[in-house]
Amino acid sequence: MKDLILVIAKALVDYPEDVRVDVKEDDRGTVYMLSVNSADIGKVIGKQGRIAKALRTVVSSAAVKSQKRVMVDIIS
Repeated sequence: MKDLILVIAKALVDYPEDVRVDVKEDDRGTVYMLSVNSADIGKVIGKQGRIAKALRTVVSSAAVKSQKRVMVDIIS
């Protein structure tokens, strides 16, 4: 899952070397914290959050097999 988020995020940004994904497990499920360069934050979020929502949809769809709840947080 982490690799999927990395591939998608690196394709969207101008500074792919700054893209990082940290994973945190808690009682609610798995949280993937996507960190990008501050200049690229708008490209990852998109207009009215459409790209962020699409990214979260793809990740949650890929996680259906594992039957775990996954969340993607975008931080700069």
